[in-house]
Amino acid sequence: MISERRLLRAEPDFGLLNKLWRINWLYVLLLCALAGCGYVALYSAGGGPEPYAWRHGLRFGFSLVLMLSLAMVDIRFIARFSWPAYLGALVLLVLVLKMGHVGKGAERWLDIGPVQLQPSEIMKLALAMALASWFNRASWARVGNPLFLLPPAIAVLLPVGLILKEPNLGTAFITAVVGFSIFVAAGMRLWQMALLAAPLPLLAEFAYKHLHDYQRARITTFLNPESDPLGAGYNIIQSKIALGSGGMWGKGFMQGTQAHLNFLPEKQTDFIFSIVAEEWGLVGALALLTLLLAIILGGMLIALRCRHQYGRLLALGISVNMFMYVFVNVAMVVGAIPVGGVPLPLVSHGGSAMLTVMTAMGLLMSVHVHRDVVFPDKRDPFDD
Repeated sequence: MISERRLLRAEPDFGLLNKLWRINWLYVLLLCALAGCGYVALYSAGGGPEPYAWRHGLRFGFSLVLMLSLAMVDIRFIARFSWPAYLGALVLLVLVLKMGHVGKGAERWLDIGPVQLQPSEIMKLALAMALASWFNRASWARVGNPLFLLPPAIAVLLPVGLILKEPNLGTAFITAVVGFSIFVAAGMRLWQMALLAAPLPLLAEFAYKHLHDYQRARITTFLNPESDPLGAGYNIIQSKIALGSGGMWGKGFMQGTQAHLNFLPEKQTDFIFSIVAEEWGLVGALALLTLLLAIILGGMLIALRCRHQYGRLLALGISVNMFMYVFVNVAMVVGAIPVGGVPLPLVSHGGSAMLTVMTAMGLLMSVHVHRDVVFPDKRDPFDD
């Protein structure tokens, strides 16, 4: 059995130059390519660099520097701040309900000077960090103990409840899925999953009864959008028209009629994928999805190659979060699920989402750079 002291000696030299060399530059290039696709789509959505594209490029440039800076930070140092980050995000969620900015019937933003901050986006990342820290070095026996799972379960339910109260169904759902995925990866038993799934029908009925009128309308419209073509069903109908009218090769750059004649609502955020499909056709849409899939699978590969549990679980949580962003947004614009207001990462216009995604990518890259580090040992009483 190799001792921890020998493992520590075996760690590579983590000088600055070596860290820069260990960065997955191909992955960085994929992120730049995705942000470039977003710039092109937003350029078309705004009819020029104003008002969306230039801000998107500026934000990405700043966020890229932030990502590379985070990649240099030792993942063990980051792990120490996992729970403080979670508590800070929880406080921000409470503040949103007390003094948040109201937009489209929901309180989702905090105005901090000239910046609008969306704490629910921050919470998804903070939750992944906190759960990774909780399960780090936990034995199989310990994870099987229901009492050990109770604190992290509460840590998931608290932000989900606060995000639902904003209300923000799409983000609440993604937050719950990110938390559940880390539970499963940490060794959650099948019988524990069954216990969690048992009350879901009752919870769904309770949640439906407490939905706002516009949220119920979204569900009704999802089932039959043509029932209210000029009201609640308008968005999804126009999105489907844009998707279908692009055909195989699309109408061409800035030639999409749905966006440029202002038929397509929220074209720069929720329905940016519809612009891509209309102007670049099925080929362009599939190319964008392939790029997104490569980024998600790249994150999963980083998780598999990591030698420590904290990095594996954090990378998994970040990758699942990225996947859920894409799944919910694309499923929403094609009419497969109700409209939920979830942006397409690094493509849609939005500062909070951009900053959160690139911060997550910075943590993911830190996991990759420091994949061979050894965390200090923690004695597990359940192993006795």
